[in-house]
Amino acid sequence: MFENLSDKLDRAFKVLKGQGTITEINVAETMKEIRKALLDADVNYKTAKAFTDDVRQKALGQNVLTAVSPGQLLTKLMNDELAELMGGTTAELTFPATPTIILIAGLNGAGKTTFTGKLANYLKTQKNKKPLLVADDIYRPAAIDQLEVLGQQIGIPVYANRDSKDPVAIAREGIALAKQNGHNVVIIDTAGRLAIDEAMMVEIEQVKDAVKPHEILFVVDSMTGQDAVNTAKVFNDRLDFTGVVLTKLDGDTRGGAALSIKSVVNKPIKFIGTGEKMEALDVFHPDRMASRILGMGDVVSLVERAQQQFDEKEAAELQKKIRKNKFDFNDFYSQIQQIKKMGNMKDLMGMIPGVGKMMKDVEVDDNAFKAIEAIIQSMTPFEKANPETINQSRRTRIASGSGTDLAEVNRLMKQFDDMKKVMKQMSNPAAMASMMRRMPKM
Repeated sequence: MFENLSDKLDRAFKVLKGQGTITEINVAETMKEIRKALLDADVNYKTAKAFTDDVRQKALGQNVLTAVSPGQLLTKLMNDELAELMGGTTAELTFPATPTIILIAGLNGAGKTTFTGKLANYLKTQKNKKPLLVADDIYRPAAIDQLEVLGQQIGIPVYANRDSKDPVAIAREGIALAKQNGHNVVIIDTAGRLAIDEAMMVEIEQVKDAVKPHEILFVVDSMTGQDAVNTAKVFNDRLDFTGVVLTKLDGDTRGGAALSIKSVVNKPIKFIGTGEKMEALDVFHPDRMASRILGMGDVVSLVERAQQQFDEKEAAELQKKIRKNKFDFNDFYSQIQQIKKMGNMKDLMGMIPGVGKMMKDVEVDDNAFKAIEAIIQSMTPFEKANPETINQSRRTRIASGSGTDLAEVNRLMKQFDDMKKVMKQMSNPAAMASMMRRMPKM
């Protein structure tokens, strides 16, 4: 996501590299490059022009401090303006009533059903809610089955009426069941529909009028770029939705929808989908996304993802083991599983400042842990708990059992030993202080 745009913006800023001041000429040249980069990213032309005009005016009105280069100043202005373009502030869901009713709408194939499952999982695990899913897609074969499978995966009930062909009645029945069983959120998954299909648009308006949802989320496939923005405008005119969800942002998307949609429909982006897993859903933070587009990382989101996956009690136990030098392969395997839950590896690395640019042309295989997992699973319980006992003959057996070679097992053992040493040092305040003192010389 946004890789090409980030690269082109980086090249645009180089126009100002080495310049002592900001002038009409060098800013105009930079803005021209930035506007081209935005248009290449499939950003709406009016949005791109208005954006670069705003940045240009603000840049020319700034005095460059001696400690800040023109390029750095423009990067800061771009960061602020990009965040503003995408909404400025984070738009959270509201829960004004019990149950709160959330209606999901969008085109065919946008990922509504998958998002419905992800949203329910997010509300259950992060917001301590008790959701009920309502299968209101009466047209797509297996739509009900898909939602029921997702519901089973995340432990959330699904209301479905396979005999009914009335989506209004199904939605009402689902809400009645939620009130009866104490669910405080109802998420209604509707059928995909084209904006030009008048009968289908009337149908979803009828569902809206019948259930009076507190939130209407319009799900957009970000791979469709500018088309997604135009479709959102038509849907918004009919439904007046409360927020947008961008799915498939982990794909080969140019990012135009994320950058244009707020300015075109004047509705906030509330969530972004970044993968297939049920945990691959993020609240949309315009300021953090702007930082990522400009290659400055997003450490806050990285820490939040880690906090969601790492149990405090477990972390405290692990710290004790590290201090006593008792960290073993059981602990190591557990850490790998938690890291995998945090999401796509390349996406995670892109959140670290400076690493995103380094990883631009590097393919990071999400199955990178498979060989390590196979090696650890081929160890006996005794070997996992006592890594120091794994001698050469044991390593040969482990390599054979895991379908890897001896070199891979030896490499993992060395990395594990090195990691234990670093962990031991970091758990010792005196050693940590000594390491920090040596850092400037390294």
